[in-house]
Amino acid sequence: MRDLAEKWSVAPDWQSATIEVPGLKISPITGLHQRLVSGDLAAWAEVSGFDGTAAGAFGLTEGIRYSVRLARDRLLVVSSNPLAIPAGWHGEGLAVTTISAGLQVFEVEGPALDAFIARGTTLDPRQPSASAALSFAGVSAIVYRHENRLRIHVDRGLAAYLWTWMEQAAGHIAAGN
Repeated sequence: MRDLAEKWSVAPDWQSATIEVPGLKISPITGLHQRLVSGDLAAWAEVSGFDGTAAGAFGLTEGIRYSVRLARDRLLVVSSNPLAIPAGWHGEGLAVTTISAGLQVFEVEGPALDAFIARGTTLDPRQPSASAALSFAGVSAIVYRHENRLRIHVDRGLAAYLWTWMEQAAGHIAAGN
């Protein structure tokens, strides 16, 4: 029987992997707690203590706990610490799903960040949109700014592909292509 696994990129060790070229550094981020919130977002703000603001594409987030808008009724909540609100259906009209293991997070920084973004999407990074869910490097991703870096969340099954794409993009940027 043919081994189809040979067609897929081998995932690097996410604990130590780094892409570094002049003007650009890309690293996986591990240990973040990620929750998908669906339904009544006003009720979520009351239950969770979040202020109700959520960043869209290329929007700015700060701190150890923040939310990113994915749709009119959906948020990705990211935190360095576990959230006290349990996963599951809540009578207030919302559902909370733990998806930390399902999404790989990458962080990109450096003066060549705009060139990197231009290779990944046709969207203008100076024009934040309401939703951080977009097509980046040919895959569905969640893209926003966290402090002075770009964060990209992608389905874990696509992480090795995106890593390979980022290695190639960084190489082209470093070479001036």
